[in-house]
Amino acid sequence: MPSEVMSMQEPDNPVIPGPGLLSTGRYIHFGPFRIDQQRQEVTRNGARLKLQGKVYQTLLTLLEKPGEVVTREELRARLWPADTHVNYDANVNTTVNKLRMALGDSSDKPLYVETIPRKGYSLLVQPEISNRVGNTYSAQNVSSRKEAEKAAAGAGMFKLSKSDLWVVLSAIALILTGMLLGAAIMRLWMNHASSLPTHPLVFLVSRMLEKVFL
Repeated sequence: MPSEVMSMQEPDNPVIPGPGLLSTGRYIHFGPFRIDQQRQEVTRNGARLKLQGKVYQTLLTLLEKPGEVVTREELRARLWPADTHVNYDANVNTTVNKLRMALGDSSDKPLYVETIPRKGYSLLVQPEISNRVGNTYSAQNVSSRKEAEKAAAGAGMFKLSKSDLWVVLSAIALILTGMLLGAAIMRLWMNHASSLPTHPLVFLVSRMLEKVFL
């Protein structure tokens, strides 16, 4: 009896997909996407994506073999019955392009679906399968991460590079040197002025120097 109860519990650890393993869990997670296999629903950060039947089946086919090449022949067999008379090459291209558009991906700089010339396609990410809804790429977490990045960028604006630091220190050193030099000149002037006969101009200059440096 205990073993039967354990078998009904949801697994704590996600399952890495592979051939036939998509049926081991209800939810598939990769990047900001979550697939509910029971409802055949794909969401991105909680927002539902509209995927046509063949586009959805193409995504599942790629998810079964992450990192491996899914040939064009495999997609043909998966999407169209053998007795269907269509332009397979053109339809495969169109279906994959629709999938890329739905995922916000591109063939030039692929993030999820890579084209393997003269062979087929490959999924670039490693999805996870579980029976839990939780997704580490929820909209709330994405928003918090963006706010943290903005805060870090703002803090970086106040950091000085080594060259800027040397400029600031040099300017401070020049100011201090000027103040010390001025004080020395003032002392020499005061000593010299004390030996001169009392004159209004000498007295006025001495008072001005005292106000500046003392």
